[in-house]
Amino acid sequence: MAPTKQKQAPTRQAITLKGSTALVTEFFKFAANTVLFQRGVYPADDFQMVKKYGQTVLVTQDLALENYLEKILKQVNQWLLTGSITQLVLAIISKENRTPLERWVFDINLVEPPAATEGSQPAPAKPESDIQAEIRNILKQIVATVTFLPVIDEPTVFNILAYTKESADVPANEWVDTDPLAIEASKSQQVKLRSFSTDVHRIEAMVAYRYEG
Repeated sequence: MAPTKQKQAPTRQAITLKGSTALVTEFFKFAANTVLFQRGVYPADDFQMVKKYGQTVLVTQDLALENYLEKILKQVNQWLLTGSITQLVLAIISKENRTPLERWVFDINLVEPPAATEGSQPAPAKPESDIQAEIRNILKQIVATVTFLPVIDEPTVFNILAYTKESADVPANEWVDTDPLAIEASKSQQVKLRSFSTDVHRIEAMVAYRYEG
């Protein structure tokens, strides 16, 4: 009787650069929507509830805003694929006098794989369920910031800033060098938020806000 061949279960591959980039880009979309809703930059009626990451999140129904975010995130996606982007900032500013009120900062780092030694097994891939749980926690934390951030009682607008490496391919007609919209150190308070990581990227978040007290 011919010996039967053992079928080996396929080993789980670590998340690819492309897959990680898609996860990070999608996170930025939902994080931006959450900030814009929670901080009242757009009317609450402009948002609808959707299920994502095992929870309810809010996304804009404003077509102009949706298209704007989609255009920005398409470029961010390209910079993530080439490792050209190091930080993304959503700045909320006074509509009347352009004073920066809040800076939501997302640092983007590449995860260094552990050095392989002879005979060692490669590190196991991080389960996507763990990644989604970390993202869920960040979004919950953004929602919870309304308990300590100063109330914004004036009309505001927002701007998205991307910090890239000098080698980055930057579309000249879409992105321009601009004011960092920093808050003066003497009037700035900072709160570090949670982070999340894939096998490729690590995203660390914080919010800086103007405090006149």
